[in-house]
Amino acid sequence: MEQQNPYASPTSQVLEPESTAPGQPAGRGVRLGAAILDTLLVLAVTLPLQWFGGYFAAAVAAGKSGQAVPWTLQLLWGGIAVAVFAAVQGWPLHESGQTWGKRVLSIRIVDLAGEKPPLWRLLALRYFPLQFVVLIPVVGPIVAFINPLLIFRADRRCLHDHIAGTRVVVAD
Repeated sequence: MEQQNPYASPTSQVLEPESTAPGQPAGRGVRLGAAILDTLLVLAVTLPLQWFGGYFAAAVAAGKSGQAVPWTLQLLWGGIAVAVFAAVQGWPLHESGQTWGKRVLSIRIVDLAGEKPPLWRLLALRYFPLQFVVLIPVVGPIVAFINPLLIFRADRRCLHDHIAGTRVVVAD
């Protein structure tokens, strides 16, 4: 029987730091930072539109009457948010495969061959499907919870990356 020295230094497995070399998978933290920046940017445009467009007044009125906001109104504003996203992020996605947040943090979206995907594929497969799925009661919140958790797998690809056949890498 092998005895352990109670006074020995502790040992642990040390993980390699995430690479910052161009073309390597982007780190989880930097991807989160880019997503936060992108969300704040779209919210800066969408929230005033919702305020002046009457969404908040309708939500307050529905709440006072004990009812939910009508699903048609939620769908309308979900569509408007998608349109705002496309308007705000379309140009940088088309030019470099980067949203504004990804551009600030020097990461970009590529297909599995390492090339910049076309804008239609990014919007139609990577972004829009999940933005509409999250509007579905019960299922939407579950999908919204699972999507980013997939980044903790070895390939660091979220659900939207798998749907679109993309990955996020450190920019050149």
